[in-house]
Amino acid sequence: MARKFKQIAIYGKGGIGKSTTTSNISAALVEAGYTVLQFGCDPKSDSTNTLRDGKYIPTVLDLLRAKPKVDAHEAIFRGFKGVYCVEAGGPAPGVGCAGRGIITAVELLKQQNIFHELDIDIVIYDVLGDVVCGGFAVPIREGIARHVFTVSSSDFMAIYAANNLMKGIQKYSNTGGALFGGIIANSINNTYQRSIIDDFATHTATQVVEYVPRSITVTQSELGGKTAIEAQPESVQADIYRSLARKIIEHTESKVPAPLDIDALREWSAQWANQLLAIESGEIRGAQAGI
Repeated sequence: MARKFKQIAIYGKGGIGKSTTTSNISAALVEAGYTVLQFGCDPKSDSTNTLRDGKYIPTVLDLLRAKPKVDAHEAIFRGFKGVYCVEAGGPAPGVGCAGRGIITAVELLKQQNIFHELDIDIVIYDVLGDVVCGGFAVPIREGIARHVFTVSSSDFMAIYAANNLMKGIQKYSNTGGALFGGIIANSINNTYQRSIIDDFATHTATQVVEYVPRSITVTQSELGGKTAIEAQPESVQADIYRSLARKIIEHTESKVPAPLDIDALREWSAQWANQLLAIESGEIRGAQAGI
């Protein structure tokens, strides 16, 4: 009997630091001795770059365009400390559905029993979270990933995307879909940013898994084509990613979130806008505001 492995998905709007976060989690887990497969689900096919010295790899859709039958091993590449890397890929610009790559790649690896063959401990799907195409909902809708996390900053559009993701999880929860593990709060460098994301988590009956500050360590590492874990292993930032990775691998209790409807989300954000304006103008102090 094949042993069970853990499948999670990490979503987030474009540019929020989702792939950076995912790759550092993968790097921290393989460093700790786990067998990890990172599954890039963004049509840009750049999820696994920093695990492979900045190098791109052929995607599943690239391979299928070249020939009708593909051995799944052709789409799997090794990266930092042996981490397995797969990129689903996407169609030519302006042609077809970007989500098709996810559906096709998942089916290919499942049909050929790759996860069990490679004795994987954890599969991490890195998924674009602000695209509504059905393919991007596959890890949630099909229950492929049992636990879903979102990367969000305290900015409204990131929170808006996170709230929409929660709506999708809520929708599919009664039909065997994935459940929500929590928010990875990214680019949190001051108290008010933390307070905003904490308050959003409270209002949606969820939790913040980790607070990750914006750091030049990440910029320097990625310019060299590496994760912070690999490029600057002794850094504070690398230790934060290690802490996050431990929480991810140990996480067992996910739930159905309680997303806000659009009017409630707008009212919530307007209240925070007014509060921050009052603080900035000196009308109230941070302690009075509770931040």
